[in-house]
Amino acid sequence: MLDVGILKERETYPGIQNPTSKIQHPIKEGALFVADAHYPHHGDEFLRLLRALDSEELTAPQLFLMGDIFDLLFGCGEYIVSFSREAVEILQRISQRMEIHYFEGNHDFCLGRFFPQMTVYPRGKQPVAMRLGESKVMLSHGDRYDVGLGYELYSFLLRQCRAMCLLLPWEKRLIDPQIRALRKKKICRDFKGFGRKVDRILSHYPPEAEWVIEGHFHQGKILGRYVSLPSLACQKELGVVRKGRIEFVPLDAMID
Repeated sequence: MLDVGILKERETYPGIQNPTSKIQHPIKEGALFVADAHYPHHGDEFLRLLRALDSEELTAPQLFLMGDIFDLLFGCGEYIVSFSREAVEILQRISQRMEIHYFEGNHDFCLGRFFPQMTVYPRGKQPVAMRLGESKVMLSHGDRYDVGLGYELYSFLLRQCRAMCLLLPWEKRLIDPQIRALRKKKICRDFKGFGRKVDRILSHYPPEAEWVIEGHFHQGKILGRYVSLPSLACQKELGVVRKGRIEFVPLDAMID
C-alpha cells in the first residue's frame, strides 16, 4: 500500500552529512549511482532498473539516488504520485531490504513522507561527506553552489513542505500545467563552458575532498576530482563503483 498520508516530515538525519565529521559512511564496492532519470516523462529506464532490483535480476549493496529521479514528485497528496505510482511503490518495497540514499533534487523534494526507510537528504543537508576506500568523497545533487540569489530564493520557497500541504485542495489545478510543461521540456544538451562551471563549484568544497560527486547537469563527465554523473534519461547510463572508482555503465549492459 502506497503511504502518501500527510505525516510529520522527518527532522533528524544521520551525522554523515556533516562535511567535517571524522567518521564518514562508506560507499561500498558495487554501489549504484542514479541521477536525473526524470521519470516518467523522459524514458522508462528508471522503471526498468527498479524492476530488475525488485526481482533481484540485478543486485547491489547500495543505491544512491542523486536527485531529479522523478520529473515531479513532492511529499504531499495522492495525485502527484499517480504519475509514477509503480516506481514509488517499488522503491518503498526494496528500501526495506536495501540501503538507499536519496539526495533530493529540484524536481523531487519533501520526500521523507514517501520513503521512511531510506536516508533522505534535502538540499539544505547537502553536500554529504562519505568515504570511498581511503578517499573522502562529497555528494550532492548539484544545485547547491554557484546558483545565484534568485535560485536560492526559488529553492527556499519551493521546499516549504508544510505550506505545500495546505494547497492540497487545489493540487490537480496546480500540478497539471507543470506536468504538461515538463513533458515538452528538452533536457539533454551539451553544457558549453562546463569546465568553468565546475571550477566555480569546486571552490566551495574543501581541498581534502578527493572526489566530488554530483548530478543535475546531465553531462556524464569526470573533470579532475569532479564527477558529473550521467543522466539516466539522456546518456542512459548509471555510475557503478568498481575497484574503488566510479565507472559509467550503460543500463542495457547491466539488465535485459
